Amino acid sequence: MFGSRAWTLRFAVYGAAKRMPKQEEYRLTAQMIRAAISVPANIAEGHTRATRKDFAHFVSIARGSNAELETLLLLAERTELLPADVTQSLIAKSDEIARMLNKLHARLRATT
Repeated sequence: MFGSRAWTLRFAVYGAAKRMPKQEEYRLTAQMIRAAISVPANIAEGHTRATRKDFAHFVSIARGSNAELETLLLLAERTELLPADVTQSLIAKSDEIARMLNKLHARLRATT
């Protein structure tokens, strides 16, 4: 379920990235996109692993990428590269994903 939400967030970040100045394309914009891609990619990779411990490890990486994305969105807002309404909407989606990842991670760790 949250895998699809992570994909939705990824596409929303792509849309926001298009609004950023061209000179940021290979800096902040690229890093935001990489972080947004990393969340669902690590969930998917972890889900295919043989053990719950391995899955928990990849969920942990996804949590870190999600936190990185939030930090980059705040930076984009504070440097006025993106408007606050755009970043706050994306951060709200990211927060929801973070809560889901935290619960999943706790469940996986409790059973390993």
